[in-house]
Amino acid sequence: MKVLLISANRTQTPHPVYPLGLDYVRGALTPRHEVRILDVNAAEAEEQLAAELRDDRPDLVGLSLRNIDNVDTLATKSYLAGYEQLVRLVREGAETPIVLGGSGFSIFPGELMSLLDADFGVVGAGESISLLVEALEKGENPSGLPGIVTRKNPAKPPVAWPGTVSRQLAPADARQRFYLERGGIMNLQSKRGCPFRCSYCSYPHLEGRQFRFFPPDEVAREARELEELGARYLFITDSTFNADPDHSLAVAKAFRRQGVRIPWGAFLAPMRPADGYYATLAEAGMSHAEFGTESLCDGQLRRYGKPFLAGDVYAAHTDARKAGIHIAHYFLLGGPGEDAQTVEETLTRMEELERAAFFIFCGVRIFPHTPLYDQALQEGQIAPGQDLLPPVFYRPQGIGAEEIAERVKGQAKGRINWVYGDGGRQTERIVARMYAHGHTGPLWEQLLR
Repeated sequence: MKVLLISANRTQTPHPVYPLGLDYVRGALTPRHEVRILDVNAAEAEEQLAAELRDDRPDLVGLSLRNIDNVDTLATKSYLAGYEQLVRLVREGAETPIVLGGSGFSIFPGELMSLLDADFGVVGAGESISLLVEALEKGENPSGLPGIVTRKNPAKPPVAWPGTVSRQLAPADARQRFYLERGGIMNLQSKRGCPFRCSYCSYPHLEGRQFRFFPPDEVAREARELEELGARYLFITDSTFNADPDHSLAVAKAFRRQGVRIPWGAFLAPMRPADGYYATLAEAGMSHAEFGTESLCDGQLRRYGKPFLAGDVYAAHTDARKAGIHIAHYFLLGGPGEDAQTVEETLTRMEELERAAFFIFCGVRIFPHTPLYDQALQEGQIAPGQDLLPPVFYRPQGIGAEEIAERVKGQAKGRINWVYGDGGRQTERIVARMYAHGHTGPLWEQLLR
């Protein structure tokens, strides 16, 4: 069967993100099936899609929906219109079934099946599409398959892929060159699953709470392969790289053994580290640590369900800095219990985190299947069965989003290392200009000067 996979993500701020998931989907389908990938970030989407449908005539078109919106309460940007346009182009160009997938779809399968009038969907691991393809080839009804949803049955929970996970990288092509020329960043995974219980987060729903580890030497071999393709920086896309410290150390040591030469970074929880933890990561090439800190008020951290408190944040920050790693902290203000005092505590204590970039987001989006959803439902902020595809943000009683934004701007005093939200068009222009001059990596370390 011929399968065309489309990465529908058009976001390029602060830098374009390579669609890693489709490499795994291709790995699950080949060599038995012919698979092509179209990335709308890296192509003239309308013209190339029309050509693919006309010339290659796929038997199935898969559309990967990464995000629904930019989760910014004061400047919300929806991506749904772009997805509707892609579906329309497919329908106009070919009479072929459309299957939806991706993290955004897995959160809202029923709503997106209806909105986009798709034929099938994959919730959870994208590799499950192989079950759908096999059923369609045999003329069987796929509605009973794990992870596969249909128009008549769009509400299944996500499933983890029980089979072998295999990423298939094609030789360097125009799609990869797009990312290599804009920062040189490629990405990889070291595990799936998240055991944490952060109140607002959908990762445990999407990937499950049980870890599924990739062998460290296989992760390191993939890193070397990406380096040989031309990557100049690697980002590990695990929801939290250090959620299992032993495995993350094993991955780092495998990087050293196999001679990975390019720098790399990851997203981490600022938990109190064991002695020498960040030194080991730095010796293996880690150059950037992005901490999901969210708040420096212990009460807020507890309400968010975080596995750390403010003292742990400072310990992680200090150890990473001593190891020579560039540090960024992400803050999420406006959750349950937030008020002027808790915001002030966080903003004041941020001053103690030296040599760091701060990315500050105002407002917590309510997603289904999270503790925050249940709390908002109990408080009457949302109604049972309410459509949350149009974004709804939690409203703390003690402070409004506008006041939080004003307090952030006042504390920042114009410092460039305090970035509100994604930084908007100004950040995008700066980053694009630096990439054009040959700079590589995430570049937020340039804000620390």
